[in-house]
Amino acid sequence: MYTVEGKADKNQLLAQHAPLVKKLAHLMKAKLPPSVEVDDLIQAGMIGLLDAVNRYEENHGAQFETYAVQRIRGSMLDELRSSDWMPRSMRQNMRKIEVAMNTLQQRLGRSPNESEVAAQLKLSLPAYQEMLSDGGGHQLVYYEDFHEGEGNEHFLDRYCTDASDDPLQSLMNSGFRDAVIEAIEALPEREKILMGLYYEQEMNLKEIGAVMGVSESRVCQLHGQAIARMRAGLREKAWTGVA
Repeated sequence: MYTVEGKADKNQLLAQHAPLVKKLAHLMKAKLPPSVEVDDLIQAGMIGLLDAVNRYEENHGAQFETYAVQRIRGSMLDELRSSDWMPRSMRQNMRKIEVAMNTLQQRLGRSPNESEVAAQLKLSLPAYQEMLSDGGGHQLVYYEDFHEGEGNEHFLDRYCTDASDDPLQSLMNSGFRDAVIEAIEALPEREKILMGLYYEQEMNLKEIGAVMGVSESRVCQLHGQAIARMRAGLREKAWTGVA
């Protein structure tokens, strides 16, 4: 790993950590819509790795891999920001799903199944599942969630009462963390298992599909549906004052 001068061998560092770039790219891809190509993430990640190799010094105070992960992820995120990876229309469609789920939850007193949500949206089941696939990468929290627009308070403002510059950290320091745990526990068993495999075991969609006996695209649909359920549940608790 070192040259005769005692410095880190850059070429060896690049070769040794190239698999790390691919691993991080596939993990990030699992959170993104189908329109995002994993090869683009890998390319951006390799640029980040090269930057890490060029900037890293042995007296940096951190292990190289720890430092490299930060640079790789940062480079991938920069690529996503520049390409506007989740159009507003996709978020609007996922919001429609959340509203439908919330309406059905109140009416039925339980979590609705896919067919019921599709019917509420006046869609066929395949069309609803396609909407879920298109919304791959839907997240539990967006920065924009804190302000719904036109002067209206958003549901996340009910959890976030600290006027700090970091609303996400404020959320995690409030009751939001407990509310998220409750939302996961309230998921249908299959979706709860999926979330555990993805977030706790850090499996990618292909690996989860193999465990659950379904296709990778089906895992993407179920993941998007689970996130929509959780957002709908968090919204309802915030506005009813349960949380």
